[in-house]
Order: sequence, then C-alpha cells, then structure tokens
Amino acid sequence: MKKQISIVLVNVIMLMGCSGVMPDLGVNNGQMKPCPKTPNCVNSQTTNENHFIKPIDFTGAQQEAQDRILQILKSEKRTKILTVQANYIHAEFTSAVFKFVDDVEFYFSVKDAETTIIHIRSASRVGYSDLGANRKRIEKIRAKF
Repeated sequence: MKKQISIVLVNVIMLMGCSGVMPDLGVNNGQMKPCPKTPNCVNSQTTNENHFIKPIDFTGAQQEAQDRILQILKSEKRTKILTVQANYIHAEFTSAVFKFVDDVEFYFSVKDAETTIIHIRSASRVGYSDLGANRKRIEKIRAKF
C-alpha cells in the first residue's frame, strides 16, 4: 500500500510542472537560442546534427511567408500564438494528455528580394526526450507550407 501511494505521489509531483516555465526566447543578432543538450529540441541554425532541422526556403515576400505560417498555426489543435513581429513568430503547442508545452519559433530572414529563409526552433519546456515530437511537428508544418 505504501509503495502504491509513493508511486501516485511521485506521478502527481512530476505532472504538476508539465507546462514548465517559459524560457527566454527570441532572436538576437539574427540567431535564435541554441538547443539545450537534451534531445527534445530542433533548430535550423545549429551545427549539431542531432538538433539540426532544415529551414524552409520560400520564394516570395517575407510577409507572404509569415502569413502562410500563421494560417498553418491557426489550423493546428492546442496551439497558442504568443508573439507576432515583423520577422518573428512564437507559438506554444500543448500535448493532449499530459499538457506538455513546446515552444515553436519562426525567424524570417530575407536572403534577397525574392527569397525568404524561415529558420525554425522547436523545443520542449520540460523533460528529457520528446520521442521526436518536435521534429515531427516541424516536418508536418513544412509539408503544409
């Protein structure tokens, strides 16, 4: 009986902090925050092959690219758009069962008059592994784009 109570208490304590604390995010000198050492983050601006994900190349105006990303984000379940700036979007994705929160960022970098590179960072706020959820999410967004 004591063992069962202990297991329940440990699970409750672990789940209480699933949303985590929002990290300090954004773009500084054209760079998004690097991924932590944990395997629950992808970033198109890293050289670490375990965290690297290809950016989205877009032929067209930056505003058009941003509008398309916003449209995709608005169509996703359990998604909250937190920040929309001239060249940056930050959204939260919340998992259905345990309410884990992932931060997803898009940085729109103009390569030339006709090309926009959309850099991406997607990371879990808590835990160690996300079982590839952040990478799968970005690839789903890429496919819709």
